[in-house]
Amino acid sequence: MEQTHTSHNGTAQATPGAQRRVLVVEDDPTIVDAIAARLRAEGFLVQTATDGPAAVDTAEAWQPDLLILDIMLPGFDGLEVCRRVQAQRPVPVLMLTARDDETDMLVGLGVGADDYMTKPFSMRELAARVHVLLRRVERAALAAATPRSGILRLGELEIDHAQRRVRVRSEDVHLTPTEFDLLVCLANTPRAVLSREQLLAEVWDWADASGTRTVDSHIKALRRKIGAERIRTVHGVGYALETPTP
Repeated sequence: MEQTHTSHNGTAQATPGAQRRVLVVEDDPTIVDAIAARLRAEGFLVQTATDGPAAVDTAEAWQPDLLILDIMLPGFDGLEVCRRVQAQRPVPVLMLTARDDETDMLVGLGVGADDYMTKPFSMRELAARVHVLLRRVERAALAAATPRSGILRLGELEIDHAQRRVRVRSEDVHLTPTEFDLLVCLANTPRAVLSREQLLAEVWDWADASGTRTVDSHIKALRRKIGAERIRTVHGVGYALETPTP
């Protein structure tokens, strides 16, 4: 385990991650060193852990702003790490998986991960995803400080922007920050079909269409929580939020 404080002498554009703490949890030394090196270059403060228990202990002691977490770990796996860390305090989690397995992705999203990447991946894309996740946290904090008035009600679905809460039939539904942002994006234009590329750009700030599988997996996780019938798939195009007929 290591801690790296990096000063950056580049331009202002090169330091958006300055003073942000990222905990990288990965048992492959080649991968963890490569991730840590890239994040240092982006101006982040970095610590690493190579097994489940060390990851939980480090997260509790160091209070990272973001967690990059491999699913397969010694001790106990990344899913259990995610559960325990999220029980301590909410923190955005980027999950890494060695298999392009949708079950792994959905389970990871279900225990509180915000996004996932399948190995092998480019360090450029990983760095971009980290910046996106942290910007989303900042936007959520700003929205909480300057809340939109009122509560959006679409039939039995209720979205409270100020508290970032969702209810279905008056029952609270726990959504991850990404799931909430995705639902709000769809709810802003109910019944209108939004392409995967549009959702990727709006929710993830990610313009590369290679990430559309991420959208599909988050939609499936969201359907499990608010009801599959509320999100319509338009094959070959994208998704739309269904609302009751007036």
